[in-house]
Amino acid sequence: MRIITWNVNGIRACIKKGFEAWLEYTKPDILCLQEVRAFQEQVTPFAKHIKGAQQIWNSATKPGYSGVMTLYQQGELYTYNLNLGKDDFDQEGRLIELDCGDFLLYNIYFPNGGRDLKRVNFKLSFYEKLLKRAKKQIKDGRDVIIAGDFNTCHQEIDLARPKANMKNTGFLPEERAWVQKFMDSGFTDSFRHLYPSRESIYSWWSQRGGAREKNVGWRLDYFLVSSGLLDRIQDTVYHSNTLGSDHCPVELILK
Repeated sequence: MRIITWNVNGIRACIKKGFEAWLEYTKPDILCLQEVRAFQEQVTPFAKHIKGAQQIWNSATKPGYSGVMTLYQQGELYTYNLNLGKDDFDQEGRLIELDCGDFLLYNIYFPNGGRDLKRVNFKLSFYEKLLKRAKKQIKDGRDVIIAGDFNTCHQEIDLARPKANMKNTGFLPEERAWVQKFMDSGFTDSFRHLYPSRESIYSWWSQRGGAREKNVGWRLDYFLVSSGLLDRIQDTVYHSNTLGSDHCPVELILK
């Protein structure tokens, strides 16, 4: 099974940059998109590129903001949930929880703390609420995958310039500590599970100063996998050469 997560930084803009051709070529079993910034009716249907595909949308109530979409190939209809249970979070369209039978798959667009750091507490509350739910699901015997844009780098190895970003959102100690809480609660970063010391692998680059060409990036996009699925991880691949967004797609391959 191949699952791909991608923050497309606006699905309508990404479509103009070749998204549909990319989708036709890659044909993932499940595709998790973040920051779609559109309502479903604003987007030309592209499910035709994958036979029998189903689309699930969770758009923000605010036009042109946030939003996630999950597309999957299965002919049967999976059950899903769009809410975390708090209006402040749910109105921003940040979550799709898909029940894939043998595991639950979260497609998540975690909040950004903001350049002025005014949304850091909001972001940390989101982490807390999600972890509380996921821990209960694991306790109840479910395996869980959390995919998406975490908007935080976990370790210094996960960004090109850690020392220069210690006081910036995305690498604040309190943000990193919450990612660690997921690890301490039974989740594993699928990429670091396979490649614990691989450097210079990123998923987001600033659009200024030629950052992508210089590979001055951040690894913000992850697959966190509960312990019951670890032996199924075959690979995790960062497709850094795929353009169309300031993020790149990340692929999890399960046996």
